[in-house]
Amino acid sequence: MKTEFEREPGHIYKTVKDSQTEQVQILLNEHMNGFKRLFGGKLMEWIDIVAAVVARRHSNHNVTTVSVDRLHFQASAHVNDTVILVGRMTYVGKTSMEVRVDTFIEDLSGKRKRINCAYLVLVALDENEKPIEVPRLLPQTEEELQEWQAGKKRRALRKQRDQEQF
Repeated sequence: MKTEFEREPGHIYKTVKDSQTEQVQILLNEHMNGFKRLFGGKLMEWIDIVAAVVARRHSNHNVTTVSVDRLHFQASAHVNDTVILVGRMTYVGKTSMEVRVDTFIEDLSGKRKRINCAYLVLVALDENEKPIEVPRLLPQTEEELQEWQAGKKRRALRKQRDQEQF
């Protein structure tokens, strides 16, 4: 009996580390909202870009964002803060990929505090902008396996919401 992660001939496999991406920003006045905090729309833009890079690296194709499943702001960021965005693949279907992007503030000693967590779903596109099959994902750590299992649940919930138009 085959397991979910047993390699099958004819399929390409990648690990989470193969596509993990990190982006660094120093916050400037132009990134702030009227309350002198990081504008949420700017952070959403950066998150979408990081997720797209992760998905492109995993699929080796252009991608499009289908949904932002969860975007949770946990703390604010201010001018001159160093912001780190870390994106990694959490789950893949046939053509779709779920990417988690964590956003941190890094202090001058290098200590990080998470200020945001987001899950995005992207689809790989062929040269005609049609969905194309993506490599399978091989979780290698317990954390990656837990994220995969949670991704399966989130996918089922997304499908249920779509069916119920909720």
